[in-house]
Amino acid sequence: MKITVFGAAGGVGSRVLTEALSRGHAVTGVTRENSRFPELRQGDAANIDDVVRLSAGQDVVISATRPAPGREADLVVTAKAVLAGLAETGVRLLVVGGASSLTVPGTGGTVLDDPNLPPEIRAIAEACTAQLAVCQAETVVDWAYLSPPALLEPGVRTGSYRLGRDELIVDADGNSAISMEDLAVALLDEAERPRHHRARFTVGY
Repeated sequence: MKITVFGAAGGVGSRVLTEALSRGHAVTGVTRENSRFPELRQGDAANIDDVVRLSAGQDVVISATRPAPGREADLVVTAKAVLAGLAETGVRLLVVGGASSLTVPGTGGTVLDDPNLPPEIRAIAEACTAQLAVCQAETVVDWAYLSPPALLEPGVRTGSYRLGRDELIVDADGNSAISMEDLAVALLDEAERPRHHRARFTVGY
């Protein structure tokens, strides 16, 4: 497959790039500033022209961008630009989103986003919820939105995970987690064998 990864220099994006290359795909990794990453293409996922230029002729675009602290609202701007660009090129989109709108098991539908969250966490949680809403309003692009579990950190690639839709995945001890490496595995599995169309899904151990 021909895959473009926006945010390819980030924690998740770099692992998605590695996973895709290990599977033999032709990958175009994109970052806004490539002076430190000369192997990546320069482009801005918030710029519609860049999205069109870097997605034309591809099979899948993966958006794994993350805003700097204080710029959380950029997530919504970027989501709108990526969707507008892909509406022109007809390429499928996979979005690495947030966990804030997942419901917590056993609570009768209470979402993970909590008014008592610290301000710095609440800002990104609200932005991710708004990002998902932008995707859910899209009717032209074939998109899928991956919400990670509560804990997403660098770790090891086990190649195993469980799939869910709108409810947080927890293990027998009540933990909700996955490594960035296995999140990348789940994304590439979805790219190769699409199961979610204009829908959100989640993963966890």
